[in-house]
Amino acid sequence: EVQLVESGGGSVQAGGSLRLSCSVSEFDFNERPIGWFRQAPGKEREGVACISRREGTTYYADSVKGRFTISSDSAVNTVYLQMNSLKPEDTAVYYCAADTSPHGSWMCTIPAASIDYWGQGTRVTVSS
Repeated sequence: EVQLVESGGGSVQAGGSLRLSCSVSEFDFNERPIGWFRQAPGKEREGVACISRREGTTYYADSVKGRFTISSDSAVNTVYLQMNSLKPEDTAVYYCAADTSPHGSWMCTIPAASIDYWGQGTRVTVSS
């Protein structure tokens, strides 16, 4: 059974940093894409950063380019999202997501309803 368990969320002031972690079980992210989505109150879930180790590609939403970095460590089966220069508009629940589709890192752009696996989410609150 695939399990994605997020951690690292919290409250931070604008300009601060957080690192989210996603512990991955029974999913080979060396072969399939994995990434981070977020959902703010009253908004749809959106892809933030995705990675395809197989293709050697990453995808970032325009709103986070230059501030967020996705990485993965297969030795500890963990995917990370380093978030720097956080803004109040980054406030959301962040979800780790994994998919078996052939989209690669473009997984971030497909409808959330099409994603195969989700974590439970971790809340990030950025205050001004």
